Amino acid sequence: MPSTEPIIELKNITKDFALGGMFFNKTLLRAISRVSLKLYAGRALSLVGESGSGKSTIARLIARVYALTEGEITFHNQIIGAMNRKDLAAYRSDVQMIFQDPFGSLNPVHSVGYHLVRPLKIHNPSLSHEDVTQRSHEMLDQVGLSPAADFINRKPHELSGGQRQRVAIARALCANPKVLLADEPTSMLDVSVRLGILNLLADLKDEHGLSTLYITHDIATARYFSEDTAVMYAGHLVESGPSEAITSTPRHPYTQLLIQSVPNPAREDDQSSERRATDIPLWTPKSIGCPFVSRCPRVTDLCRQSMPEETSIADGHNVRCHHL
Repeated sequence: MPSTEPIIELKNITKDFALGGMFFNKTLLRAISRVSLKLYAGRALSLVGESGSGKSTIARLIARVYALTEGEITFHNQIIGAMNRKDLAAYRSDVQMIFQDPFGSLNPVHSVGYHLVRPLKIHNPSLSHEDVTQRSHEMLDQVGLSPAADFINRKPHELSGGQRQRVAIARALCANPKVLLADEPTSMLDVSVRLGILNLLADLKDEHGLSTLYITHDIATARYFSEDTAVMYAGHLVESGPSEAITSTPRHPYTQLLIQSVPNPAREDDQSSERRATDIPLWTPKSIGCPFVSRCPRVTDLCRQSMPEETSIADGHNVRCHHL
């Protein structure tokens, strides 16, 4: 059953990247600005937004690829930035990433079996050779690559895109994780196989009680796959809540724009194309106001002067907008 306590919690996290300059003259890009999120066991949270909104940066902060600038991330109430080597090694087993490009994330010179045996030996050093072989076959069967003997000795180039992504998912499961960070796992796959990968991730989430962070630019798949959705723009969390509420009654202008951009044969014209064409602004620590002002149809001087605080408009449904 889903837990009432978060397994991972992000508390007002901020991440800055240096774009250029030396010492005190460095130009900083604020990729993430005061974001707070919670991941629960047995539930999926979708991070939705255009490219450059900061979604993948959040996943890499959770995975400890990047270090935080401000704020903290906790795992079972333990601050991951303060973990010792032993706890950090256990954390890396518990939190696994599934990358966007399944071909780029697999070593082309090694077989499917190698990609599974290696994490099994690293994260389960007490397993015997026979147990490792058996577990690797079980992992392939679990992700729908059956019979496993037909795939275990193949190289990545001998598989389809969907099969490669299933191998990547099996590799992540070899660590027996509690959290999966899925960074646009279907965006580079054929449309015909995307639903199969999402259904596989949903089944694994329910079967193993996994906490899943699903990163996507497609708000339609977010509603299909995740119980909760968080919408990001220019590193800011602008709306969050239950996926059904976010997609059926979006309150932030950017969320409404994402809904309008979903292909709809019943809509004869598209009045949002001009606003969609505007680039996401580069945000810095000195930037002020709401980052969506250049595209918002309701913009006022207040929007240009200050970023609104988070407002709760329903149970679990929160929005940051001056004009609710």
